[in-house]
Amino acid sequence: MRSRTVGLAAGALVIGLAGCGQQATTHSPTLADLPLVPGASIVKQVRECDKGTNAFCAIELVVVDPSFTSSADLVKEERNRLRRSGWTGVAPDDGQQRAAESPGQKLRITYATAAADLLGIDLGWIKRPHPITVRLARAMFERSPAMSVLLEAGPA
Repeated sequence: MRSRTVGLAAGALVIGLAGCGQQATTHSPTLADLPLVPGASIVKQVRECDKGTNAFCAIELVVVDPSFTSSADLVKEERNRLRRSGWTGVAPDDGQQRAAESPGQKLRITYATAAADLLGIDLGWIKRPHPITVRLARAMFERSPAMSVLLEAGPA
């Protein structure tokens, strides 16, 4: 009787763990869903997944566009692009950032100038993967108009 109980428990555990992996896939954004400023280039991309109770994946990006005179102008144009695509502005994580949700609230984007994100990282307000932080700093030293972008599944 004990071996049968252990077998059933092991089977339930395997099914439960398989469900976690599927849940992470369900809540995984794709770059095809993100309306970026035409001409902007993604120079760094990191995908991060949290396999916890509320499993999700997010994509963190560094986006540059040398056709703009400043990072602030790039961020303003991204905001305009999102609005034209039907995205709605929402409260960001800190006052240096902007955020928006896609139509139907399936996706959320948080974005900021490279300088604003680096300030937030330095002051401990936000966390970014090390490769994103390094690429943001490099963009600043190169004087490239750049922004940090975090794309994640929305609350829907």
